[in-house]
Amino acid sequence: MTNEPFVLAFGDNVVDCYSDEKVMYPGGNCVNLAAFARRAGARSAYAGAVADDAAGRAIRDALAREGVDVSRLRFLPGATAYCVIELQDGDRVFAGANLGVSIIAPETADLEFARQVDALHTGRSSHIDAWIPLIAGLTRVSYDFATIRDRAHIAPLAKHCFLAAFSGGDLGRDDALALAEFTRDAGAQWVLVTLGDRGALLLGACGLSVVPAAIVAPVDTLGAGDSFIARTLVGLLRAEAPEEALAAAAQTAALTCLAKGGFGHESPMDVDISTAMTIDEIYRTTKPAPSPVDA
Repeated sequence: MTNEPFVLAFGDNVVDCYSDEKVMYPGGNCVNLAAFARRAGARSAYAGAVADDAAGRAIRDALAREGVDVSRLRFLPGATAYCVIELQDGDRVFAGANLGVSIIAPETADLEFARQVDALHTGRSSHIDAWIPLIAGLTRVSYDFATIRDRAHIAPLAKHCFLAAFSGGDLGRDDALALAEFTRDAGAQWVLVTLGDRGALLLGACGLSVVPAAIVAPVDTLGAGDSFIARTLVGLLRAEAPEEALAAAAQTAALTCLAKGGFGHESPMDVDISTAMTIDEIYRTTKPAPSPVDA
């Protein structure tokens, strides 16, 4: 592996709308990861779907300015996904969202692209779980499980993962370690559990590595977890020592907390947020992308 691994992020995107300030920022797990992987020195590409509206163009333009390959970005009829964000003491609070045209299945060209990269990142919010076994036959898979704790959900995906990541700010250390051990035993090569202001742990073949958080006074925590995953993934692809990759990821996440938005690129809010649904409604009603059989 070279010092410039190639990472493709496939799936979710949003514009994060700060309704009280009337501004928006490009975001979503996969968009953020593509941007932060590029900042970490990797080659980076993003594949997903937006509409030809102000929000969709803002996502495309921000990624392009970051040096991310957007050749696999699709423009579809409809509206770009958005999320309504409120800030409480520097922490992000999701007040509502609409996924717009963002839930898509990989096309043949996306799969051919995946053959060329060192890893493909996706996650829970992209709704392409049925595609993970196929993708794992083409390249390494990085998957963000976010707050999923259901072992029956985790196990079938974990066995295909180079890196399985979890957001564990709600977990004690013992529970976080148990989650990592289960996921590792299920077949994941590396398991990352971020613990908010308590740092993170990484479990792999060489054992357990733990890092404390880099302490800062947060301006906005949006995107911090995604930046942590991105820097960890790039470090592992470079074959950095786990402790080195984790320490760099902690610093990256801390810096992310010092700026507004996931990775910056503020623009005036140009989204009709009247169609927002609650996060519970999103998870309850969103259908996965068509499976390989149906696509």
